[in-house]
Amino acid sequence: MSLLPPGTFSSGFIGMALSYGLSLNMSLMFSIQNQCTIANYIISVERLNQYTHIPSEAPEIVEGSRPPANWPFFGKVEIQNLQIRYRADTPLVLRGISCIFEGGHKIGIVGRTGSGKSTLIGALFRLVEPAGGKIIVDGIDISTIGLHDLRSRFGIIPQDPTLFNGTVRYNLDPLSQHSDQEIWEVLGKCQLRDAVQEKGGLDSLVVDDGSNWSMGQRQLFCLGRALLRRSRVLVLDEATASIDNATDMILQKTIRTEFADCTVITVAHRIPTVMDCTMVLAISDGQIMEYDEPMNLMKREGSLFGQLVKEYWSHIQSAESH
Repeated sequence: MSLLPPGTFSSGFIGMALSYGLSLNMSLMFSIQNQCTIANYIISVERLNQYTHIPSEAPEIVEGSRPPANWPFFGKVEIQNLQIRYRADTPLVLRGISCIFEGGHKIGIVGRTGSGKSTLIGALFRLVEPAGGKIIVDGIDISTIGLHDLRSRFGIIPQDPTLFNGTVRYNLDPLSQHSDQEIWEVLGKCQLRDAVQEKGGLDSLVVDDGSNWSMGQRQLFCLGRALLRRSRVLVLDEATASIDNATDMILQKTIRTEFADCTVITVAHRIPTVMDCTMVLAISDGQIMEYDEPMNLMKREGSLFGQLVKEYWSHIQSAESH
């Protein structure tokens, strides 16, 4: 009877143990993967069930209550005792705001995080319906018209610029309402002409979310849309929060030039962007704290706007010192 070479038995035992352990690990891995897949399917069903119970928005068109083709004429916005809550059982986010944005004025909206600035802009586009009060634009209560008639008449440059899968032309003029010459003129005003030409012209590709364009370029595309639309009311919802100073300067200069006669409502992230506004609206906890010319607010003792300006410059100086 021959004996096994030294170590053969132990090596074989270890190999069997490792093989068995690997088999257990693979089985455990597949089991966890299957459980995760089932959990994802269940969540998908829950989401579908949730979405089917979300109330629909108001109709896009309300026949018999359509604004004139050239509305808004002047861009005068009257906010009357506006109250907003996001759900029926929640506290008011905006608690009785009343003010007037005169046509052609440049309005800056400031306030700390959670004060209600973006909610006010959402109410203007009826992303949330009022719990009380109303907004009147050039004599028309915006709650009485269809959402398409409302939103298609206002321009907006959002904080997070959105581009869609398609071409440059489609992203600027999705309804094909403008000529190539008009689009190229707008690209020139936005300082995007050279970049678009380098990528192949108006038919050059824009991938999902515009990831083949820089953040600054995407923001300038949003400016281009607003220029093509030529609305009498333009909203900048913290539009400069995510871009560099050079792009911010292009944006501000173009808006001052091209929208000189329009009502421009700016939710401010960088305080200097509202210093040249006609009026500044300061909001805190869903209420108006002050509404006046910026220099008057700077001189007023205890002004919220004055405090925000001091805090901004103090933050800038601290950052530069480090």
